[in-house]
Amino acid sequence: MEFYSVVNTRRSIRKFRQEEIPSEILFRILGAGRAAPSASRPYEVSVVAVKDPGRRAALASLCNGQSFMASAPVIIAVCARNVKKNRGGYMGEYGMLVDGAIVADHIILAARAEGLATCWIGSFDNAGIKEFLELPRDINVVALTPVGYPADEGSFSQPENKKCFEEMVHFEKWQE
Repeated sequence: MEFYSVVNTRRSIRKFRQEEIPSEILFRILGAGRAAPSASRPYEVSVVAVKDPGRRAALASLCNGQSFMASAPVIIAVCARNVKKNRGGYMGEYGMLVDGAIVADHIILAARAEGLATCWIGSFDNAGIKEFLELPRDINVVALTPVGYPADEGSFSQPENKKCFEEMVHFEKWQE
């Protein structure tokens, strides 16, 4: 799929077909996350892919009532190590959130390029998920996404309520 088509048709989808994702496609999607840039060397972001139906349901229960997640054949948790150094001004150790978000975005866009649906999940019980996934103490969850084939192919063409270009983009300085 052409890049701008991927970007312009990516939507948050919450209904999935019960169809397994072939391993080669899942590996390509996860590989796209691996290709993401990082401000931190060594690279501090990892992912956990959960495929077992019971574990998906348990993981979804830790996402503040977003039970729809369990219906996708895979849930991907993007996790990052807390960095104990200032990597750039005011962001400090929170730069790990940016690195994790870039990985999540690469995974989500790669999934769309493969005809798969996702939904960025930012509301979750970090401590509960850390325990459930047995994450090391200095690793936190940045985002999760269910991944699967959309129940309705038309889901990608639904219009989104986005700001118009002129409202969002400013040149040289902020302009009202």
